[in-house]
Amino acid sequence: MRATRLPRLHVITDTRLLNANPVGPLHDPIAATEAALAAGARLVQVRPEDHYTDRAAFDLATAIAALCGQYGAVCLVNDRVHIAQAVGADGVHLGADDLPIDAARRILPAASIIGGTARDPESARAARRAGATYLGVGPVWGTTTKTGLPQSIGLEGLAAVCEAVDLPVIAIGGITAERAALCREAGAHGVAVVGAIAAAADPHRATAELLEAVGESSVAGPSGALRSSRSAGFPADERAGVAGVRNTGYGVPAASEVFGIGSQYTGEHPDTDLLRGVGEG
Repeated sequence: MRATRLPRLHVITDTRLLNANPVGPLHDPIAATEAALAAGARLVQVRPEDHYTDRAAFDLATAIAALCGQYGAVCLVNDRVHIAQAVGADGVHLGADDLPIDAARRILPAASIIGGTARDPESARAARRAGATYLGVGPVWGTTTKTGLPQSIGLEGLAAVCEAVDLPVIAIGGITAERAALCREAGAHGVAVVGAIAAAADPHRATAELLEAVGESSVAGPSGALRSSRSAGFPADERAGVAGVRNTGYGVPAASEVFGIGSQYTGEHPDTDLLRGVGEG
């Protein structure tokens, strides 16, 4: 297994009904995603809201996966494992009420990225044992992009989870560029955002600011053309993989080849030293 290089900024699509958004004008999720990718984001999570039918979710995920393919980015699907399978996505993110992580691990390809949700050390350890690749932890601060969330855990709660597990931790909930830097200081590998990009006046600029905050500034273009502050450290074969992404047939790159993400899951967690390395440097 090559060392995991999980992107530090996770861009989550915002598919809420426009009249339910109290933050600001929402951009079309596909347009916002393309702006984020053009600014250098390298992971997009497709999160269809409950009002999305499976067909609508499939159509959105297909379009986002194609964009990710053009930019050499990772494409994940939130909740709906069958949609991820149908579009050939790189993996899924699962919450407490979704398909269990170990069940998803059994039916998805061996190298799939599976994100788990946690808000305390106990749930984080359970997700790790089940086979999670990384953890989404929060909400760190209050947020209006999702209803019914539990009380925010703050930076102290985030730090407690980071200390408890040897997995990359992605902080979520009320994230801004300033707060993203605080999350990194608390031990998080990176952050996930919804409204910070989708409701921004300029999604491209907002993405660039967030990338800078998490230490992942880059200048990107379509067809996998990526020049990153980290690309100089890639082995030659990985740099070639970024420039010439293998297409799976769905317009989706083999992200495990581009970033070294994922490993064949055998019932034990992959080399934890390799995973811990993604949160350092």
